[in-house]
Amino acid sequence: MEKYMETLFAGQQYDNKNFFLIAGPCVVEDEEMVFAIAEKVSGICKKLSIPYIFKASYRKANRTSGNSFTGIGDEKALALIQSVGKKQGLPVTTDIHAHEEAALAANYVDVLQIPAFLCRQTDLLEAAAKTGKIVNVKKGQFLSGPSMKFAVDKIKNAGNEKVWLTERGNSFGYQDLVVDYRNIAWMKVHEVPVIMDCTHSLQQPNQTSGITGGNPALIETIAKAAIATGANGLFIETHPHPTLAKSDGANMLKLDLLENLLEKLVALQKAVI
Repeated sequence: MEKYMETLFAGQQYDNKNFFLIAGPCVVEDEEMVFAIAEKVSGICKKLSIPYIFKASYRKANRTSGNSFTGIGDEKALALIQSVGKKQGLPVTTDIHAHEEAALAANYVDVLQIPAFLCRQTDLLEAAAKTGKIVNVKKGQFLSGPSMKFAVDKIKNAGNEKVWLTERGNSFGYQDLVVDYRNIAWMKVHEVPVIMDCTHSLQQPNQTSGITGGNPALIETIAKAAIATGANGLFIETHPHPTLAKSDGANMLKLDLLENLLEKLVALQKAVI
């Protein structure tokens, strides 16, 4: 694991005793926005010696309402994500939703993300694995940490040892999620890096408006608990103006709040090592 992680974060101050950060907007909205967010977050992470991966979805295929924003065009968005990485000297990631998307996205990004709702899709996991890219699988809202063994096995049996798992909460009733931090320890038993999704774990899905709600005031609480319980990385969607974001604005962290949060988390990490 160490060798490919060091390669991924080449040029950054990678230390396996520190957490890494996956952060960016939910979706590519326009060129100016993705470059501005990446530059801001990259500067903060360099200052705090946090290895950083820029994240943005090139297309949103799993929206509640058919009227929701889905993207600016697949290859246009993927090219922008790739350009952000090259300009800032960062690895980049995006999510894929069908097996035929894996090879296309792999031409542009370093890490392929599998959405939580799709984490059991064998053809999707195998297609992602066969690209040779790192595959980050989000744990389904309906699954336990131990059951993610089967997703890990599918990817490794397809010839790819570069697997990550991400905790993002479990369904709690119809319109809420709850985080069981035992899942971090349980998923680390699979001998893969484990990431905490600090923003999607605070979603309030299935709203009658057709727009997912959220509780971003608790992002700091979720992140602190994740560091304390041994998460290897954190996933945080962020935007300069979450209320104006075209996707998942209700649970994103306002960009201006990120530096102060990361400062606290770095201090906490040092205390729990």
